[in-house]
Amino acid sequence: MAVTTARPRLAGEASRSRSTRRLRDEQPIGLPIRRTKPTWEKAFQRRLVVSDVVLLTVTLLGTQWFWLGIDTAQNLASLTPTSVPYGAATVTLLVLWSAALKVFGTRSPRVIGSGFTEYSRVASASFRLFGLVAIAALLLQFLPARGYIITAFPLGVGLLIGSRWIWRQWLRKQRRSGRYLVRVLLVGAPSSVEHLHAEFSRRRYLGFEIVGACVPERAVDDSVEIPVEQLGSFEEVAAVARRERVHAVALAGSEELPPEAVRRIGWRLESTGVDLMVAPAITEVAGTRIHTRPVGGLPLMYVDSPSYEGGKKSAKAVLDFGLAWLAVIVSSPLMLATAIGVKLTSPGPVLFRQQRIGLNGKAFDVFKFRSMRIGADAELAQLLQEQGTADTPLFKVENDPRITRFGQFIRKYSLDELPQFFNVIKGDMSIVGPRPQRAEEVALYDNAAGRRLLVKPGITGLWQVSGRSDLSWEDTVRLDLYYAENWSLLDDFVILLWTVKTVLESRGAR
Repeated sequence: MAVTTARPRLAGEASRSRSTRRLRDEQPIGLPIRRTKPTWEKAFQRRLVVSDVVLLTVTLLGTQWFWLGIDTAQNLASLTPTSVPYGAATVTLLVLWSAALKVFGTRSPRVIGSGFTEYSRVASASFRLFGLVAIAALLLQFLPARGYIITAFPLGVGLLIGSRWIWRQWLRKQRRSGRYLVRVLLVGAPSSVEHLHAEFSRRRYLGFEIVGACVPERAVDDSVEIPVEQLGSFEEVAAVARRERVHAVALAGSEELPPEAVRRIGWRLESTGVDLMVAPAITEVAGTRIHTRPVGGLPLMYVDSPSYEGGKKSAKAVLDFGLAWLAVIVSSPLMLATAIGVKLTSPGPVLFRQQRIGLNGKAFDVFKFRSMRIGADAELAQLLQEQGTADTPLFKVENDPRITRFGQFIRKYSLDELPQFFNVIKGDMSIVGPRPQRAEEVALYDNAAGRRLLVKPGITGLWQVSGRSDLSWEDTVRLDLYYAENWSLLDDFVILLWTVKTVLESRGAR
């Protein structure tokens, strides 16, 4: 795959490192050299251009046909005082729209495949263009422009974003196969390099191939072990970047990397074609919470506090209530069939009720279709003890013998969760959020895990669509905390779409 986990620097390599260290970067600052951009970028950008033009052509011709038909020159006299043919307007708008997508950097290597940033640029470029079209149409009294604004604008933006999403999925697939990668050199103290390497390794879909690291002089001398190969010291960053043909240098936070050293590294890289990335000492923060502002030449990063109150929370509550009622109505035949199946396949009640801990530590009763035999709760402690996970706040039993045969089926497709829509209607839960846990599990929380209780628990959530029961407790907490501190209505919508895909694939359900 993409991220290279090179071996730690061995003692036998010390001579090579010392000799390299003597060869300080001899490249004069500012002297241009051969650029080292990834070879796949231009080919991928051409594909985006072709798909964008095709979709815009279909959108604009479809709009023209919908409103007036393709051959409409004879109709224009009654619609506008200008003598511009409708077809010429269509071609002009096609050229301008394509140009706007380029001017606003929607195909920039730094945003392609990034997701929200790329989509927002596409929407922003389109919105600005059609704003100008609306003003020009008003001044020129070109009435047919209304058809473009009403039809072509929303349809075109939807198709463009959908196309970029498809290309993004294709790009991720290629990167998992070791193609379309960006070669990255890490720079920082050993601990910072190790942390940044772990973050890049966790997000392999980003396509970063770690070629090695440059560390402080004392770390080179002491042969400090790190998860990637040591290629030099801070003084040799530009030289190593040229030698290894890297595409980007990532600076990890380090007190041993003072501002003056960062400036000099930037100077030496500015004409090489190598991008300079600065990784702050914060992680798991969504881009929507981060704002940069230059103050006297000092770039300051503002991180907004997590939003747990206000209008977004009210909007989420209203949507939860409405969607839960809709889900109950639509799924009522399925719930009836599930209830009959539970009743006919095992003795005991149809519904299972259990106390869970919700928002701000408040207890409530959660409802599920029963998928276990009667008395299953009394067996849990012994099963966890035998499994060796009694002290882990994620009470999941491998190959659980308490689950009935029909219970395995309804768990596989998450049918046992359907009654929880009534918990959402009652206000105890949300449709999207961290999973509610038992009081015994919550008692094992540390301070970080306790932040899961700052938002309402949900029927589905980020960790459920990221692996469900296959994830470790540490990964579960990490994903839940990311959601709790960065949630948005758009993210909820995306998670709901992922939930449908995950349930249909029946991945990781136990």
